[in-house]
Amino acid sequence: MQGRKLVGRNIRRIRVDQNISQERLAFDSGVDRSYLGGIERGEENPTVDVLDRIADILEVKLLELFESVDDIEISSGLPRGRKKSD
Repeated sequence: MQGRKLVGRNIRRIRVDQNISQERLAFDSGVDRSYLGGIERGEENPTVDVLDRIADILEVKLLELFESVDDIEISSGLPRGRKKSD
């Protein structure tokens, strides 16, 4: 698997497991939501600094973004649409 796709799948897997929206992760890590979507799809090539910020927000070690996902089930994601604000 290509490195960008591996990192993107891991970011998405961790984000969905933690029930964090793509919009929230993008905002908290200081990147554009569409750019984060590109990272998750393996289309963008983020810098180490961007990956470090994403890992910090997800509260995982940077190394965890590079772990093999062959044996890990990828979730279909969060429900579509924005959450209602309280």
